[in-house]
Amino acid sequence: MNIFRFLGDMTHLISILILLLKIYATKSCSGISMKTQELYALVFLARYLDLFTNFVSVYNLIMKLVFIASSLAIVWCMRRHPLVRRSYDKDLDTCRHYFLIGGSFVLALLWHEKFTFEEIFWAFSIYLEAVAIFPQLVMLQRSGNVDNLTGQYVLFLGAYRGLYILNWIYRYVTEKHFGRWIAVISGVVQTALYADFFYYYFLSWKNNAKLQLPA
Repeated sequence: MNIFRFLGDMTHLISILILLLKIYATKSCSGISMKTQELYALVFLARYLDLFTNFVSVYNLIMKLVFIASSLAIVWCMRRHPLVRRSYDKDLDTCRHYFLIGGSFVLALLWHEKFTFEEIFWAFSIYLEAVAIFPQLVMLQRSGNVDNLTGQYVLFLGAYRGLYILNWIYRYVTEKHFGRWIAVISGVVQTALYADFFYYYFLSWKNNAKLQLPA
């Protein structure tokens, strides 16, 4: 644990809280990609297969439970909540996320740290998380306009990955045997996907205007 990882975890948590606030306060999921939320739920379920078999710390256990429970709650609301599900726009959420799942699993079989059940699914979760935001970004680009809460959700989600890159740099400098290169490379790819969104978010903030993405 270091300050960059802690701040990364906190910004990740804030992004989830913003999304939950949007859903429960407005009873709407407009502008939110269900496919991205399903991918994140799958990411956490695959990554934390060791939930009850590998105890690291109370903090680690709580964060695992929070990420799993919150991701499943969001998917449930978007699929089953009688009011929330009405606001979901499936016509804009058109990314074929099954290809992302299949590609991530094949990549995990080819490139992993150890050929064990848990390590394969850990690698799968890392690769899938790198591209999980893609359906959300596609949906925002198709809609053009981005409401404040959705924009802040994506912003904090991207900031979380940026802070984790600083965490890996810090660990590489301070640890003698740093070997999580799968996570590093996937994290860099994931952060790069946010570059376009960050640019337009900065322009909207600079000009004090509503966030709009080019269609």
